[in-house]
Amino acid sequence: MSDMILRPKFEIGLLAIAVAVTRFVFRSHYLYDLDSVNFGLAIGRFDPRVYQPHPPGYFLYICLGRVLNFLLHDANLALVVMSILASCGVVIVIYKMALDWFGRSAARFAGAIFLFSPLAWFHGTVALTYSVEAFFSALLGYLCWRISCGNKQLISLAAITLGVSAGVRPSSLLFLSPLFLFSLWKGRLKSRSVVVGLAALVLTLACWTIPMLWASGGIKVYFGALSSLWQLVPSKGMVFNSSPATSIARAFTIVFIFLLSFGAASLAPLAVMRRVEPADRGRLMFTVAWIAPALCFFTFIFLKFVNSGYLLLLSAPGCIYLGYCLAEWWAKSKWPEAAKLGLLAVGATINVLIFLGSPLYCSYRSVRHFETQLAGICQALPEVASASDTLILSFDSHYLGYRHAGYYLPGYLTLQYPEVKLREGTRIFAMQDDDTRLLDGLQTAAYSKFVVFPLAENAENKQYLQKVMSKLPSLGLTVVHRDGKEFVIGPVSELPLLFPPTPPPAK
Repeated sequence: MSDMILRPKFEIGLLAIAVAVTRFVFRSHYLYDLDSVNFGLAIGRFDPRVYQPHPPGYFLYICLGRVLNFLLHDANLALVVMSILASCGVVIVIYKMALDWFGRSAARFAGAIFLFSPLAWFHGTVALTYSVEAFFSALLGYLCWRISCGNKQLISLAAITLGVSAGVRPSSLLFLSPLFLFSLWKGRLKSRSVVVGLAALVLTLACWTIPMLWASGGIKVYFGALSSLWQLVPSKGMVFNSSPATSIARAFTIVFIFLLSFGAASLAPLAVMRRVEPADRGRLMFTVAWIAPALCFFTFIFLKFVNSGYLLLLSAPGCIYLGYCLAEWWAKSKWPEAAKLGLLAVGATINVLIFLGSPLYCSYRSVRHFETQLAGICQALPEVASASDTLILSFDSHYLGYRHAGYYLPGYLTLQYPEVKLREGTRIFAMQDDDTRLLDGLQTAAYSKFVVFPLAENAENKQYLQKVMSKLPSLGLTVVHRDGKEFVIGPVSELPLLFPPTPPPAK
């Protein structure tokens, strides 16, 4: 009996250690993404109006980041450590839930699938919120399952988990509330227990929402910034105002992200589809309540491949069911055990190679290439242009864009191109000394020239840069090469050609 109890604990501990080590060894050393820089800036000053961080604010994520930054004195490392700890939490919950649903063999496979998931591995190494959201989704899923089985003592804990999850990523409230409500209904709980749970959720939400609104400058400022961002990006591609082809393309993107998330393990259902027993109806309904809201949103409202981490919200149920498929295959296949072990080793190797060397943005190879480029630019740019008389012109890009230029070269005034249309009018994002301002017009009197912060090296970016520079008189531009980097330099007097007079705010 003691061996039966200790064995799962040992396996859980082993999986958590393996996840921690693999993520830490391959961790990023710079703020990798545009959003990562937003989070890093917010650790210094929280202000969603100037995208420190971008709306909706991720208030509790920033608060947790500040605690870790106080200990580590490195914003990127603090946020990466949070991703690593969250990843460890995810694999623990996945193992425990798979054990309860399908047994020890399925739990082992489910944990291993998460360990070798290329997408989960990547997000455990960078300063983004998705691994933390995945942890809260997994934890809430486990708690809600217990509630749906009649364990009413966990209602308040589940409500608090959902409320805290919304403080990390507010979209979690939209995606996971149906699961919480489903578990309350399925558990056939008394109305008093339901009221207590809903009250705990509201109180938890209030505990972080009120301080966040105060830190943001008030309700009007916060929701104004949120509305501006919604109109700039997600609102333009919804099923209500776009072609059905857009939603179909997003559905195919979801399938591709599924393949990227689980790699070779994605094929596990094919090995057992003719032998697997029908799923328990209760588990099936529970899983639908868990994954359907997010899948509907990502299909019909908003999803881009560069935001593949959104799907980590569903990594726990994915790993659990794929683990079940592998466990069934292992138990019922007539292959020799050595052959089965060899096939599993091949699958794990494929996933490792996807993470290490694929050309996708979410590979270790891409992270290291980006960091090498960024370090080279930040070393070379001060050698060709001084912060005393030169400002940086940079672009709205996820990688090597305006945010990276401003964060890693804080002594320069950095302007983002193009300007952005907000509710208060057209504004120019400007950065200096690790802080952001919104300018209603060019303020360049203290500078005589500008230098263009190079974009990532590819044909598309080169073409875009040429298009932007074509708006300026070519005689006023010079190109300087330093350490393999190309810097375009021009007189500040020509910048109004890129930033026309700011129109008045819309009424």
